[in-house]
Amino acid sequence: LTDETGPQGDGFLAGVVRDWEAAAAPAVDAGVRVTFARTGLVVSSDGGAWQRLFPIFRAGLGGKLGSGKQYWSTISLTDEVRALTWLINNDVGGPVNLVGPHPVTNAEVTRVMGEVLGRPTILPVPGFALKAVLGEFAEDTLASQRIDPAVLRSHGFTWLQPDIRAMIATARAA
Repeated sequence: LTDETGPQGDGFLAGVVRDWEAAAAPAVDAGVRVTFARTGLVVSSDGGAWQRLFPIFRAGLGGKLGSGKQYWSTISLTDEVRALTWLINNDVGGPVNLVGPHPVTNAEVTRVMGEVLGRPTILPVPGFALKAVLGEFAEDTLASQRIDPAVLRSHGFTWLQPDIRAMIATARAA
């Protein structure tokens, strides 16, 4: 479990985070409060990867990706917006993990998607197939991201959809 004080990961997205945060160094050096919102996988049927996942699972074609053992740190769209608003209105600087309080494995996400949508989840996608289709982006899909929102938690932030079932059910209803 990694919080905001832990080492950054490797891969494409970790590199983007490093570059983005380094670009803000002059503002930090000038004494400006800078907050780095490190966003997890935002669960929404209206955009991003989840917009593509929902139709696949609704068609009964969903399955775990690779081994399914990799952790995904997720947050509902509602809680993402609430957390960003909270950060704007509170004196919190530095890195802040915008993820829910309960990281889950891809296998758990897959199981819950099937249960919430009432569809089977029996078609796993092997890691080599993902790599062939997605190239370097597959490594972020297959990498484990078990992230703890320690800063939000320590400041008393509360999530409206704290677990993956609530996130998926809310996104499905939207």
